[in-house]
Amino acid sequence: MQFFWLNVLIFLLGLAVGSFLNCVIFRLAEPTSFLKGRSKCPKCKQGLRWHDLIPILSYLILGGKCRYCKRKISWQYPAVEISTGLIFLLIFNFYFSRLIGGQAIFNAVFLMIVSCFLIVIFVYDLKYYIIPDKIIYPAIVITFLYRLYEIIFNGSALLTTILSGLGAATFFLLIVVMSRGKWMGVGDIKLAFLMGLLLGWPNILVALFFAFMAGALAGLAMIVAKKKTMKSEVPFGPFLAASVFVALFFGNAIINWYWSLLLI
Repeated sequence: MQFFWLNVLIFLLGLAVGSFLNCVIFRLAEPTSFLKGRSKCPKCKQGLRWHDLIPILSYLILGGKCRYCKRKISWQYPAVEISTGLIFLLIFNFYFSRLIGGQAIFNAVFLMIVSCFLIVIFVYDLKYYIIPDKIIYPAIVITFLYRLYEIIFNGSALLTTILSGLGAATFFLLIVVMSRGKWMGVGDIKLAFLMGLLLGWPNILVALFFAFMAGALAGLAMIVAKKKTMKSEVPFGPFLAASVFVALFFGNAIINWYWSLLLI
């Protein structure tokens, strides 16, 4: 019973953090800092009060519409809040509840922080077709510092994760050069480096495989639905960001399953 309520608290924390991430995503496209000023409706610019900002609940009470201008609130807001809550729950159950001591807490907090960066990248690239440097660079620095911490306290190998990051980044660099920037962007190179640094070997392969498969299927579906053409630009950052979570939570299981097929 105690564990159940702890899960509830973690989910509620994720909802609150998700609400803040929505603010970050909105203000990254504005000339103002996301650390200052009141939240406002993106359409009528009316300042929002505390009861307009309760995660999920405010959206439901208002019927998905702004209290002041009555225009629809984007699905992004509840989606980001729920997604953040669920990801926090998965991190807690996969990485915290299976370990004990301060290391478990530190590891879980680190993954939650990096997850926030990835969620912002997912949504921002989906909306604006760009991966902001203000997000990707801090994420890389935090991940690198955590790897240094692991070396000091756990004796983990830093070289493997750096090589994984460089390998993934080099792969994307070659795609960018060969396509002259038509297939991939420079932001994807930076994100690939972060992925390798975070996931290491061989989980980076799982993430890249999933990203390319999901991207290809989504692109094909949009072409069939006549929403895109073969020449249309499709952001790849969301697929890369989503693939990180697949590798984090299911990477080892997927790799073990794959090896078991080879050994049959």
